[in-house]
Parts: sequence; C-alpha cells; structure tokens
Amino acid sequence: MRGQRPWGRVRVTHTPTSGSTVSGPAWLPGPRRAAWAESVDRLRDAATTEPGRLRIIGAVLALLVLVFGAVTAWQISARSTAARDVATRSEPLSADAAEIYRSLADANTTAAGGFLVSGQEPAAVLRRYQNDVHTAAQLIANAAANSQGSADTQNQVTLLNEQLPVYTGLVETARANNRQGLPLGGAYLRYANDQMNGTLLPTAKKLYQVETGRLHDDYAAAESLPWAAWGLGVIALAGLVWAQRRTYLRTNRVFNPGMLAGTAAAGLALVWLVVGHTWARVDLGDSWDHGGKSLQVLNQARIGSLQARGNENLTLVARGAGAAYEDAYEKGMTTLDGPRGQKGAGGLLSEALSLADDSGGRTPVQQAVDGVAEWRSRHAVANGDDTNGDYDSALAYVIGGKDSSGKEITQTTGQSFDAVDKGLQQAVDHETGEFQQTAGDARDALTGLPEGAAVLAVLAAAGAVLGIGRRLSEYR
Repeated sequence: MRGQRPWGRVRVTHTPTSGSTVSGPAWLPGPRRAAWAESVDRLRDAATTEPGRLRIIGAVLALLVLVFGAVTAWQISARSTAARDVATRSEPLSADAAEIYRSLADANTTAAGGFLVSGQEPAAVLRRYQNDVHTAAQLIANAAANSQGSADTQNQVTLLNEQLPVYTGLVETARANNRQGLPLGGAYLRYANDQMNGTLLPTAKKLYQVETGRLHDDYAAAESLPWAAWGLGVIALAGLVWAQRRTYLRTNRVFNPGMLAGTAAAGLALVWLVVGHTWARVDLGDSWDHGGKSLQVLNQARIGSLQARGNENLTLVARGAGAAYEDAYEKGMTTLDGPRGQKGAGGLLSEALSLADDSGGRTPVQQAVDGVAEWRSRHAVANGDDTNGDYDSALAYVIGGKDSSGKEITQTTGQSFDAVDKGLQQAVDHETGEFQQTAGDARDALTGLPEGAAVLAVLAAAGAVLGIGRRLSEYR
C-alpha cells in the first residue's frame, strides 16, 4: 500500500499450499498508539513545513501576549485596590483609632478639670466632656462596622463598648458626690481615672496599633513590584520582535502590518505598566514620608499632652496625695518635649518638627513647642505652691482665678495646654491634607491600568494572529 505507514498494523505473510494462490502481503490491524503520541507526531510533521511553523509561532505569540495581559490585570488590580485602601480605608481608620484615643483622653482630662472648680461644674466643661464621650462612642461604632472580619479589631472594639459605660458611670457618681461636697467624689474620680488609664486607653492604643498595622500592610501590597507582569511583558515583546525579524530575513519584507500593530500594543501595555506603577509607588512613598509618618508622631504628641494635662489636674484633685500623678506628668512631658531644662534635646515635638517639610507644617508645631515651654514654666510655679501647702495659689495657676493673696492669675497652665493642643490640631489638619493629596495621586496613577492592559493584550494577540495569517495566505 503506497504511502501508508505501517503504524498500528502487522504485516502477515502466507506460505502457499496446494490449491492456494498468494496475492501478496496482507496488513492486519495491530495495537493502536496513544492519542497524545499521534498528536505529537502530527505536530512534528507540521513543524517540518513553513506553514506549520508559522501556525505554531502565531499560537505561541498569541498565548504569550494574552497571559501577559491577564497577569498584568491581576497583579495591578491587587495593587490598585491596596492603593485605594491606603487613601480611603486603612489610613482613615488609623486616624479614627487615634481620635478614639484622643477623645477618651480628653474626656478624662476634662472630667478631672471640672473637679477643680468649686461648686457646680461649668457648662462648657460638661459639654466638652459629653462631646468627647459621644465622639468616642461614634468612632467605636464606625470601627466595628469597618473591621471587615478582623478578629483583633473586633476584640478591642467589644472591650471598648463594654468598658466605656463603666467609666462614664464612675464619673457620674463622682460628680454627684462632688455636688454634695462629699470627699468621696474625688475617690470615685480616681477610680474612673484608673479605669480609663488601666483599661480604656490601653485598649484604644491596641486598636490604633492594629489599624496602623493594616495601613502598613496596604502600603506594602500597593508598593510591591509586579515582577511576573514585567517579565512576561518583556518576553512577549521580545517574541513579537523576533517573529518580525524572522519574517524579514525570510521574505525581505520590512513591515508586517499585523505584527507591527501587535508589537505596538504590547509595547504600550508594558510601558504603561512600568510607568504607571512606578509613578504610583513614588506617590505612595511621598504620602508616607510627608504625611503618614508625621501624622503618627503628631497623634502621639496630642495624646501625650492630654495625658500630661490630666495628670496635672489629678495632682490637685488628690489634695496632697498626688505624688504619683506628678511623676506621671513629668514622664509625659519628657516624652513630649525632652528632659526639663533641655529644650530641643528630643521628644515627640522635636521629631514632628524635623518631619514637617514646609511652613504650613512647621509653624503650628513650633507654636506647640513654645506652648510646652510656657506650660512647664507655669506648672513649676503651681507645683511649688502645692508642695508648700498653698493649694489656692496652685489651683489658680492651673485653672485661673485668685491666689491665696487675692491676686488674679491670668496666665495659667490651662491656657498653655490649649495653645499646645491647638497647634498640634492645626499640624494634624495640614499633614492630613498633604497625605490625602499624594495618596490620591498614587491611586489615580493606577486607574484604568488593569482594564487597559487587558484590552491592549487582546489587540496585540489579534495583531500577531492576523500578521501570521497574512504570511500563511501566501502558501495557498
């Protein structure tokens, strides 16, 4: 049988006997080969001809470009989501956690300050305390709603929800006793302070650390380099260039329109990928260096100033038994502005000042630094009077009023604290604006890239197939 391969058949020969004739060899069915082996044979046969080789080249190029587009869309979608989360979820949640801490600390400070005023607590003081508690409760509820199944966040939020009513109940009991002139009011206030500093503030701090950790994770995810997409893009582009060069060497034709269009589409996708992600990465770095890092230091400084003010007030509330609160005040001020008498030696304010990169950030921080210097000076006078048993003069230097000699004290530690808090709030607002702008730029740099890369990959694959198809038509 001419032209037939003896695969899958067995040749049988016959020995002639009397009365029989032999017409030639016979082919009988034999064991059939596996389908994959026959496919390999057919592919090998096709590869020995130019049309077959062209078909293989076209299929490989189309597959390579499509895989490049798919991997790019997958990797950049993940990074785009992380960049969006940095700007719209994790950083705002971290800021909310810091505000929970600040609101709780301010409520505690305000409650202690209200006890220093004889008689009925001023309405402004009560209103500030209530606003702080309401703000903390609202932000705790927001944190619970946006926890996205995080067990750590849920644990801290649950504990805050349980313990905040306990604290407010102790404060109300302290107020009720204080209005009646009972010394027991001060004891309840100290219990409330212990509840705040022993449970609520540590829990709020853990919540802040959890949310800040999520912020760092989102930064890392958004900034991670898409090596797989970059590598596949280079390989796909090199393959397209090689195929065109091969065509040129065999046909002496300079251009193949389909292949040229496919190469342009793949090259554009690769350039967009590299430039877009690099741009986003630079903006993310700027948002941290010129916003996120400063915000963390400023939030710690605000919390530190509030705790120092609260301990200053509690020193007087304790009426001679506040040595522990005075020690806590000194430790807090050292953390805030360095050791006493060594201005600029260190502390959170010095760090915040070094991180501020323009006058809008430096000016309010410098105001806070100056306010702390005044605060420490005035506190030294108040603490000296309190140590010497002149409670009325010490009280006047802390909240205002007349000292024991009848002199009106107009420059108080309370005014200094307000100046510090105002300066830090302005600095926080400024750095938040810078962060939002640069983080938003990073998010925008990746907008449309996953979809665009996928479309360009499809166009590149189509161009490669059409270009190969044009060469195949010449063999028909």
